[in-house]
Amino acid sequence: MIQRAAFLDTPALVPGITRFWLIRHALVEQNARSRLYGSLDVPLCPESLVSQVPMYESLAARLPREAVWIVTPLSRTQHTARAIQQAGYPQVPWEIEPALIEQSMGDYHGLRHHELPDRLSMTPHPFWPMAAAEVPPDGESMEQVCVRVAEAMDRLADQHDGRDIVAVSHGGTIRAATAHALGISADTSLRLSVQNLSLTILERHRGVWRVVTLNETPGA
Repeated sequence: MIQRAAFLDTPALVPGITRFWLIRHALVEQNARSRLYGSLDVPLCPESLVSQVPMYESLAARLPREAVWIVTPLSRTQHTARAIQQAGYPQVPWEIEPALIEQSMGDYHGLRHHELPDRLSMTPHPFWPMAAAEVPPDGESMEQVCVRVAEAMDRLADQHDGRDIVAVSHGGTIRAATAHALGISADTSLRLSVQNLSLTILERHRGVWRVVTLNETPGA
């Protein structure tokens, strides 16, 4: 696992490099965690919002100024972005990007975790509720998420060429973006750990992607 033990100095921005600062949203509330919530709009854990203020402060100090900010349509990413800015980052507007939303579990949304296996057609992934190729009824597979996110990352990199982009998103989305940068399969991407409030930095150099850091945890 690629992980830096502490927040190091911000990499210098070089012309021709577009850098994504991908942050997984904060922990959601306990009742939501007991079920498959996927792309449902569930609230953050209020206790964690208070206890993890030092992590927000660390992120606020770590992130580059003059960055483009992006969130998803789900409130948990927007509330996380707001908490980071309130912890010391300048108040800036953000863009809402639907293509960076979490995997849709379709008809499986709201199921308790133990209710899912009997409905699946494939053996679940060891580190994800289902196999990367499994398509939930009226939902999408992780393979489909990887295609969606890869297209979005390339589009956003073209749109904001040479800029820093702070994107508050989701665990599945960040795995998919990292898979795109590394050229690995959706199944392999599900072996990557992406913790709440962790930071993953991806860069595109004249069309070529690389991973700078993965699952960097504030305050670690």
